[in-house]
Amino acid sequence: MVRFGVLFKSTAVRLSALYIILFALCAAFLVFYVTALSERLLNQQTRDSLQQEVSEVQASYERGGMNLLLRTLDRRARQPGANLYVIASPTGEILAGNVASVEPGVFDEEGWTDFPFRYERYSDSGAVRQHLAIAHVFLLDNSLRVLIGRDLGEPAKFRLLVRKALMVALAIMGAGAVIIWFAIGRNALKRIDRVSAASKKIMAGDLSQRLPVSGSGDEFDRLSLSLNEMLGRIEKLNEGLRQVSDNIAHDLKTPLTRLRNKAADALEEDDVATRRAALEGIIVESDQLIRTFNALLMISRVEAGSIAAELSDVDVSAIAADSAELYEPAADEAGQALATSVETGIIVRGNRELIGQAISNLLDNAIKYAGGVEGRPEIRLTVARHGGEVRLTVADNGPGIPADRREDAVKRFVRLDESRSKPGTGLGLSLVEAIMALHGGRLDLADTVPGREAQRGLSATMVFPAQTA
Repeated sequence: MVRFGVLFKSTAVRLSALYIILFALCAAFLVFYVTALSERLLNQQTRDSLQQEVSEVQASYERGGMNLLLRTLDRRARQPGANLYVIASPTGEILAGNVASVEPGVFDEEGWTDFPFRYERYSDSGAVRQHLAIAHVFLLDNSLRVLIGRDLGEPAKFRLLVRKALMVALAIMGAGAVIIWFAIGRNALKRIDRVSAASKKIMAGDLSQRLPVSGSGDEFDRLSLSLNEMLGRIEKLNEGLRQVSDNIAHDLKTPLTRLRNKAADALEEDDVATRRAALEGIIVESDQLIRTFNALLMISRVEAGSIAAELSDVDVSAIAADSAELYEPAADEAGQALATSVETGIIVRGNRELIGQAISNLLDNAIKYAGGVEGRPEIRLTVARHGGEVRLTVADNGPGIPADRREDAVKRFVRLDESRSKPGTGLGLSLVEAIMALHGGRLDLADTVPGREAQRGLSATMVFPAQTA
């Protein structure tokens, strides 16, 4: 009983039992309805055939009198499956026929019997057996009664046969339900139990757990795959959050320490000019920290998709040209040349400010890390269509990024310049990648000049899906 109680706590078992009961009730109602309707139809057909026979017998009496009537009834009574034929006296005593006895009161009224009546056959020797029949009674000119009836055994047998078929069908259905339960239901419940066990481990904090997948491709597998994809995303976000927290603690510790030391030195200085210089240094450090936090907030907004509603059709060619014009003086000041090759009129679906920020980050990185080589451009900005894509590339001829470290280069606070000789926060490429993900594109990093180690250069390409008409 305890096991059955546990089983019926399952929604699948309760639903299965409910459907079986509902089907059984509907089947029972349908069978009893069909049985009653069929029995009524058979009874009506019996009455119609008896009425026709009564008319024929009455016609024979009218043509030939009592003798023809007796011969007609005798002939009909000898036929296989004959009806009931009885001639009785006015007092109800049976004078002739193929029936041994009839329930009292049947001959009292002319016409159809109101209810089925009992009768006995001559063949019912020994034990008393009673049968049910319906009949039509009519009077002769000499006051004799003639009864022509039909046994109701066939409708009763039909009703019993249908009810037996119902019981057999219900038994087969019950056995089938049990077989289906053991073949499919138990397996489904086991899978749900495995999912529940994995969910408990996940809720306990083990995000590396995944929901089991059987490989059948059914609803359970599709649900498990979707949830596993969600868990993978959550695990990645948690890992990113942990790394960001570690990186923030590591990367912001040094500037905060410098701020504290400069503030302490400023307090000890008596000279106004020296103190002012110290305060100006503190402001510079503070501005750098503010830029770092602004970059982090921007990445968070982009990854959360809160700017997705602000996308519109923008001219990426014009944005690239404006960015090149803005950074050309900085490149000249650094002793570098900035060349552009921009195909005009290229439209993409995006956010103008974010795309401009991404291009600025790439140009800023290129100016910081490109090496000076006389006689050819060190930085090149190109915008062109390639098949079904729009590619915006910023290429330089600096030291580049080794292929095995390109995945690390787009992580937050990761700076491949271990000496930290160049200014920056390590968030530039992370922001560009987040912006491209928001626009349904990607950031590709490659060597500008493949095969060279010292000055391989870095080619950073923002790949947009082309805007269709």
